[in-house]
Amino acid sequence: MTTTTTTAAPRRLTFLGTAIALQTLTLLFQAVTAGMLLTSSHGYLMHDVGSKVMYAAAMLYVLAAVLAWRPGGGSPRPALYATGFLLLASAQVALGVAHVPSFHVPLGVVMFTLSTLVLVRTLSTRVPPRPAAGA
Repeated sequence: MTTTTTTAAPRRLTFLGTAIALQTLTLLFQAVTAGMLLTSSHGYLMHDVGSKVMYAAAMLYVLAAVLAWRPGGGSPRPALYATGFLLLASAQVALGVAHVPSFHVPLGVVMFTLSTLVLVRTLSTRVPPRPAAGA
């Protein structure tokens, strides 16, 4: 008796994946506007507005992670990652308001790297093959 398997349909971007992508894009925007602080009078305003959007994206990530975890009974790991990231974002905002670039800039790099890694891991997760009907 042989069993045949079919490959699962390509995975669509979920609410959690969208939230992580938005967070990663806002962090990239923040890096760009941080560079603009050095060369443009508009850099400060854009970086300030971007910080608020980035913080909102981090809160959206927490919401998406909790919604992915609780109703479906999945792993709590994404919710823990999102909560930790929100704590990092809170520290980042505090360091920025306090004008402590010696910690604010490296933490921004760490946050962008972590967010990118989570995004890549989320987007590259493969759905295992499922048995064909009637097998």
